[in-house]
Amino acid sequence: MHPVAIGEKNMVSFEYTITNPSGIHARPAGDISRAAQSYDSMITMTNEKGDSCPLDHLLSLMLLGVKCGEKVIVSAEGSDEEKAIEELRRFFEEKL
Repeated sequence: MHPVAIGEKNMVSFEYTITNPSGIHARPAGDISRAAQSYDSMITMTNEKGDSCPLDHLLSLMLLGVKCGEKVIVSAEGSDEEKAIEELRRFFEEKL
């Protein structure tokens, strides 16, 4: 986990290279969205182009168009940010 300062806000994040041959398509996007909804923190994902979206927004995740081999950054800010990042990192490693 990396603490990231954005303005005066601090958040934690991790970088991950997508290994799923299909990238982030409908099924994994739905799984990611459901997983993100279980946290109080605001969680976002940023693609290599710098585009980002809330992790709990299914359509936005799909519109990022993340493909196999591309890196993403997942960031969280809020009361359960450490737990969210730790669990989401495991989720990404197991499923993506």
